[in-house]
Amino acid sequence: MSDRAPAIEARDLRLVFGDVAVLDGLSLSVAPGEMVALVGPSGCGKSTLLSALAGLVAPDDGEVLIDGRADAPRLGALTLMPQGDALLPWRTLLGNVALAPRLAGAGREEADRAARRALARFGLGGFEDHYPHALSGGMRQRGALARTLLAGSRAWLLDEPFGALDALTRADLRRVLARTWETERPTTLLVTHDLDEALLLADRVLVSGPRPARIVAEVAVDVRRPREEGDAPRPELADLRRHLMESLRAAGAVA
Repeated sequence: MSDRAPAIEARDLRLVFGDVAVLDGLSLSVAPGEMVALVGPSGCGKSTLLSALAGLVAPDDGEVLIDGRADAPRLGALTLMPQGDALLPWRTLLGNVALAPRLAGAGREEADRAARRALARFGLGGFEDHYPHALSGGMRQRGALARTLLAGSRAWLLDEPFGALDALTRADLRRVLARTWETERPTTLLVTHDLDEALLLADRVLVSGPRPARIVAEVAVDVRRPREEGDAPRPELADLRRHLMESLRAAGAVA
């Protein structure tokens, strides 16, 4: 953890849609270069929280601080990767990935060069001219990760990026994300339903109870990296997993 101001901080966020309270006094922080996972039951407001942090939804109360500033612009400072790959079907894979540096101000040739390097890094060299419909779900998600990397921000908001994938593809992309994070060290808030995924990737795991979302527990993952898929049964990770399940049960999030 850094002694500097948190890179991302939410203070007492409250948000109501109609007569449904979605966020209720939610506070959290992510230190510079830290990866924090947020787990909780479906529909509790985790995705809405990411939208509020990214500035796409305005909370009714509370504030969001970036690098300690409530007035800091969030566009360009945070990159939100939504559920699913969100690739544009009318653009090639290269065009989709190059869109991130283009929006950050790069010229077309510079953006294409950066996109080609990123695609090669993510194992997608040779597929630059393919359209999303011709790619597997795992390949599309790799492309989405490459685009996130090239967005130019140092903070990522990842909304269940692997939730719709099969188990083998999920495990592969977790390794890709872990390696990318180790190299780039973006400040990262990862929303996931998968406790093992949270423990394999994160420095800390936050637990939300049922809607309205609020943080009911925090677990530090003081386990050395790299953590491979086969590490989940390790005693220290198994103990942390039991702690997370107990916290979810205590909050009424699981039976």
